[in-house]
Amino acid sequence: MNRKAVYFTKPGAVEVRQETLPPLTPGKVLVETIFSAVSSGTEMLVCRHQIPSNLPLDSTISALTGNFAYPLKYGYSVVGRVIKLGQEVDHLWQDKLVFAFHPHESHFTAALEELLPLPENVAPEDAVFLSNMETAVNFMMDGQPIIGEQVVVFGQGIVGLLTTSMLAQMPLGKLVTVDKYPQRRCISREIGAHCCLEPARHPEKLSRLLSSENSHGADLIFELSGNPEALNQAIDAAGFDGRIVIGSWYGQKSVNLELGGQFHRRRIRLISSQVSTLSPGLTGRWNKARRLAVAWRMLAGIKPSRFISHRFDVSQAPKAFQLLDNNPGEALQVVFTY
Repeated sequence: MNRKAVYFTKPGAVEVRQETLPPLTPGKVLVETIFSAVSSGTEMLVCRHQIPSNLPLDSTISALTGNFAYPLKYGYSVVGRVIKLGQEVDHLWQDKLVFAFHPHESHFTAALEELLPLPENVAPEDAVFLSNMETAVNFMMDGQPIIGEQVVVFGQGIVGLLTTSMLAQMPLGKLVTVDKYPQRRCISREIGAHCCLEPARHPEKLSRLLSSENSHGADLIFELSGNPEALNQAIDAAGFDGRIVIGSWYGQKSVNLELGGQFHRRRIRLISSQVSTLSPGLTGRWNKARRLAVAWRMLAGIKPSRFISHRFDVSQAPKAFQLLDNNPGEALQVVFTY
């Protein structure tokens, strides 16, 4: 049996290849993919060769082994259906809908521990957002927003919108978002942001929004834009002892921080956040399974399938990445269908 697989073959080049499926071994199942989601921030770094070559693809995902070297398969958000069982697999897995952290492929074999059955209250089109929702939940756990705080989110791509959606459910003093694309700013306001600004054009307006009789500057900022320049804007917007959660992964893009101004005097804290691990301060009570359970509940409530802007048959993957490269403002969430 053959499958279709998306390959990044060289900088700016994507191919869909036909390849033979590996044999189904005992204890594994064969999954037929229904949807896979493109994580545009990370995957465009892969597409543009902006990933440090000495890093492993992902040491926590068994389907992503080896280092960043072309040609390679990538991606980590797949929803499919179990269509065949290997020996020693319980028949209850037959036809089960599952999520997997797996590259873009029409079919794949997997061990049971690599699959997450979909809850009954989460549709496949919402479930394909699980990896990004888990990332957003991790940001919330690292940022620890407090009732009444002034919070700013730089970047309203998918992870930014998911983070904003959760923050909007809290009794914050103010929730301000920043993004350069009009469509994303509009959606951000619709899901609960009090105000959404363009990044560089209104720094004085952001300062005014965050200044009042009782406070000056943001208590908590999430930098999720993928733009290294946003970090300096975040530092400018932070109040005394303000926390800046850096969720963006810049790859090989350098960051020139201006630390000679208010950074030291305001005792601003920069917090690294990455979903592969949990904050060390939480690991006594939290693990990945507990965090994933929260992400599933958030998916059921937020229903992020409304953020899907484009659907491409997987055979059109090169066209999809061309769209993301040339017209990112038009594409919010790109999903491959199979």
